[in-house]
Parts: sequence; C-alpha cells; structure tokens
Amino acid sequence: MFRAWGRRGELTAEVYSSQPGRAERLGEVKLQKGPLSRMARVERVWHHDGRPVFKFEGVDSISDAEVWEGADILVPEAERARPEEGEFSHADLIGCAVWEDGKDRPLGVVSGVLEYGSAPLLEVAVGGGREVAGGREVLVPLAREICREIDVAGKIIRAKLPEGLLDL
Repeated sequence: MFRAWGRRGELTAEVYSSQPGRAERLGEVKLQKGPLSRMARVERVWHHDGRPVFKFEGVDSISDAEVWEGADILVPEAERARPEEGEFSHADLIGCAVWEDGKDRPLGVVSGVLEYGSAPLLEVAVGGGREVAGGREVLVPLAREICREIDVAGKIIRAKLPEGLLDL
C-alpha cells in the first residue's frame, strides 16, 4: 500500500516479501486502487527508514503520487518471486477456504494476510465473506501446528484451531 513521498512523485510502500532486495528487482507493475488501475514501470527504488520509496515513470509530482495513495502494487506472474518449499505467497492464500478439523463446512475464506514479525496471521472472513455473519473476521496463525494442510491449487486450508480462538 502506497503513501505519497516528497515533491517528485515518489511513493513509499510496504513490501510483503521474505526475499531481501525484492523491491529493487521489480520492473513493470500494476497499480490498483479500487476501480482505478494502470501499468507502471519502476524507474528507481531507494529506502528511507527501512521502507522502499518507489519512483514510477509518468508519476512526476506530488499531485500525481497522491492519486495512488492507498493503492496496491500488483506484480505480473512472470515477475513474482517463487516461494521456497513450505512457503506460500499471500496471493495464493487469499480465497482459500479454511476447514476446521472435524467440521462439515468451512469456517470461512482467507481475505487477507497480516505480518507483524512472527507467524503471519490469516484474516478469515467467517461464513465466506465480509457480508456474512456481520462481517466477523477471525485471525488464524499461519503455523504448521495449526494450518496442517495447505492446498493452494484446490484453495483449501485444513486447520486444527487452538481452543478458544473463535471466542476472541
């Protein structure tokens, strides 16, 4: 997600990758903000306080950059970093149905992935969508002890949830 930076049309971003230097290796990306989207070539990337600051071709002023505040950066399939064995990209996990051990229907669907330094957390929209169950979401740690089987091709995650997790 972007935030305008400086006067030259630069944007600071959060990059969710476990691979160091990933931002610097990006070429052409898609900027997406709701219905607004465009392809953009990365001119340069530098860092400020540990966050990458992007300069895109054709985004040359703070006014140009402000249009893209809050946008997502989408990387074309050909440029995506491949996860290591046992790792999964956030894009692969979003949309997976989470099935709790012993239940005859899914708990919900992964709507996002949060990272705060330890195990990532799956944002699970209970009932399959934000509009279901009053928009209730459950955070499920993405840990082997909990998410025992992940089938990204079949869009299914089988989980043994810790006791009391659904009561939080």
